[in-house]
Amino acid sequence: MPPSHQRVAMPVPTVPPSLLLALSLLSPLLWGSAAGSCPPRCVCASNLLSCSQANLSTVPTPLPRFTAVLDLSHNNVTRLRADWTPARLPHLHALLLSHNGLAFVSTEAFAHVPRLRHLDLSSNRLRTLDENLFSDLGELEVLLLYNNEISTVDRTAFENLGRLRKLYLGQNRIARFPLELLREGTRLPQLALLDLSANRLRAVPAGELQALPAWLRDRLYLHNNPLACDCLLFQLLDRGRRRHLSAVEDFQDELRCVLPGATALVKILELAGKPPLNCSKAREAVLEAHLGDSVTLGCDSRWQGVRSRHWVTPGGERVLGDGGNGSVVLLANGSLQLRALRPEDGGTYSCWVAGPLLNETLYVELLVHNFTLHGPHDTLNTAYTTLVGCILSVVLVLIYLYLTPCRCCCCRGTEKPPAPRDDSINSSVLSTTPNHAGGTGEPCGSHVASGAGTGQNGRFKGGGTPPVPARQGPKAQRKVSDPDSVSSVFSDTPIVV
Repeated sequence: MPPSHQRVAMPVPTVPPSLLLALSLLSPLLWGSAAGSCPPRCVCASNLLSCSQANLSTVPTPLPRFTAVLDLSHNNVTRLRADWTPARLPHLHALLLSHNGLAFVSTEAFAHVPRLRHLDLSSNRLRTLDENLFSDLGELEVLLLYNNEISTVDRTAFENLGRLRKLYLGQNRIARFPLELLREGTRLPQLALLDLSANRLRAVPAGELQALPAWLRDRLYLHNNPLACDCLLFQLLDRGRRRHLSAVEDFQDELRCVLPGATALVKILELAGKPPLNCSKAREAVLEAHLGDSVTLGCDSRWQGVRSRHWVTPGGERVLGDGGNGSVVLLANGSLQLRALRPEDGGTYSCWVAGPLLNETLYVELLVHNFTLHGPHDTLNTAYTTLVGCILSVVLVLIYLYLTPCRCCCCRGTEKPPAPRDDSINSSVLSTTPNHAGGTGEPCGSHVASGAGTGQNGRFKGGGTPPVPARQGPKAQRKVSDPDSVSSVFSDTPIVV
């Protein structure tokens, strides 16, 4: 029989207690020899350095190069100069400097920590955010500046912060914040949270806030500010409450404003129907268009990082891409474009959004008017044509009134004796206007007879007319009108313009 396998216990070497004590005493030296020493009054654990509550007035040096998290909170570091760390710290991604009474930060203070992602400067005494203060922190994601004394914010202070996601500026003295940094979308393209609560903001343009995407308005905190009461601001916040935006729904009681001529603060969301503003309830805007127009329906979701979205038409059809004939196009940003509108295109469109955690449905109502709308060029042509027509009409009326042509070549220069007014009128109405010289081309003076054959208005009468005796009395002193002036109106001679 082969011998059975038996487990043999090997002897374990024993370490003398004196050697263990020596190793424990030498461990800080061995940790420091790898890449630097652990600063005094600090606790070092792997790549974490905690110097909190160490009664430090300056940043201890030197710091190990592999430091990833540096906690200097609750000390007396009042100034952060450019040389606070003479060596580059390429691995540092979190720097905590809260509760230090910090009043000055150099614009070059972060040149040696380019990989910083989390910076806590809260609960200090900072008063201004100077030009290009954080421009060296291209990878910064979270910036805490709340509970300071900040009153001035330079619009270039956040330059080059393309990855910043959260910015906390609450509990300061800010009276105006440059919202154009958010509207342009190029300065802080990934910003998802902005805390401006408990400041001194009095006027916040509702139009600029409405232009911001819903996922940013969902985390735009404006509570505990002495805002001026405004119906546009009320309607904007009322829509946010109905859409369950966190910045509105979680702080309804803290959103207050000051009415005109008053000093007490009132709740913004309670302004509906109350004097003196009498604001109306917020209603979702109805998009109006005309036949043949092209419109774009936006899908402004409150979720950032949407996985997918699709549209449903008023007829219940799902739009996934091009509508086939090009009349319905789904754009890359999730908006729906409708071209060459028809009356049947009107109705309520719904946008279904699949967010990272929850889903959301948005509704857009489109009203299509059953007529076309002239553009600015056609309107200008119509106005110009109307003006020219009016001018021509006035010119023609003036020509008719003042430039009526004479019936013959010699009438203008012939002086006629005045005739009684009554006879002149009767004669001009009852007499028959002869043809012009029978077409012989003779002057009209050759047809005028003398004596009894000459009638009123210079016309020849075959039977003769006895002279009318002169009238006596006051009526004889009145001037009579020229017979030709009436005859020219009532005669059958055509008027040539």
